[in-house]
Amino acid sequence: MRQRLKRAVITGGLEFAHLAERVGLMSSARGMGAIFTLHHVRPKTPQSFDPNAHLEITPEFLDMAIRRLTEEGYQFVALADMPARLAIARAGERFAAFTLDDGYRNNAVYAQPVFTQHRVPFTVFVAPGFAGKTHGIWWETLTDLLRAVPHLEFDFGSGPVTLPLATPIQKQAAFDRFARFIHSETDEASAIDRLDAVAKAHGVEPLMITERLVMREPELKSLVLNPLAAIGAHTISHRALARLSDEEARAEIDLSAERIAAIIGRRPETLAYPYGDRPSVSPREHRLAKELGFRVAVTTEPGTLSARSFDTPTSLPRISLNGLYQKPKYVGALASGIPFRLMRR
Repeated sequence: MRQRLKRAVITGGLEFAHLAERVGLMSSARGMGAIFTLHHVRPKTPQSFDPNAHLEITPEFLDMAIRRLTEEGYQFVALADMPARLAIARAGERFAAFTLDDGYRNNAVYAQPVFTQHRVPFTVFVAPGFAGKTHGIWWETLTDLLRAVPHLEFDFGSGPVTLPLATPIQKQAAFDRFARFIHSETDEASAIDRLDAVAKAHGVEPLMITERLVMREPELKSLVLNPLAAIGAHTISHRALARLSDEEARAEIDLSAERIAAIIGRRPETLAYPYGDRPSVSPREHRLAKELGFRVAVTTEPGTLSARSFDTPTSLPRISLNGLYQKPKYVGALASGIPFRLMRR
């Protein structure tokens, strides 16, 4: 019930923003540019339990989104070039950049042809721990685990509890509880290790999931042969940087850039912070990104760009193309910035 209510509120906000944008209301909310966040791009496979549906759009929707932005006058630029392009922008010009997090194989298989058809640059943010199959993707592991078993026993810190998993609602409640547990633990890696151990005990292999979903090094080398494609850093292990020590946070960022340079032959110019929200990214990370030579670093805090955005180019907002709201008219509404202005009121 709560999920349906939340979706209804968001849908209502997007509909209002679309109408307001069409009739010119709140025109002062519009930014000069928008950076879009994507994860999976692939044909939809219906699932009764699909907790990561918001991270997935279809190739057809991506095509429609690009067409809608083109109709609305947006120019597409590579993320690394966004600061220079906005610096010389003329009044009324609008710009958009596309980014894809985590390096999923479907980015090359399904998203790349769409971007290539439209001559749209795109940046794929890669965590070498995923690409090198040394780290699992906990939200994918958890999804497969909860689909596989009728109930699950786990100790969240106050003793073992048994989670019933007979219905999609029960599975979603369990997913949310695990997510809160992982995000609240000081040692995120240990929390994920505990989840992985339970998954393995039930025949779910986290690293096999990573192998199935994520591009490996040869695929990344092939991807960057496309002049429209760029690879950005996404840390080694995809942990919330704000919860790490200074030394760990620096190493996660710097070593990921070094590993990517070893794969593609050049150090990446862009960085995406894992999770990207305020609890996961602090001003320290913005400083580290600048010190380590990144031209641009992006969060997942929603918003559009202005000329002032590049006073702090290592803390830029992005707009999620959410798989639960795959309507072209919502793309223009989001790019307008109106929904984010409404959120702040």
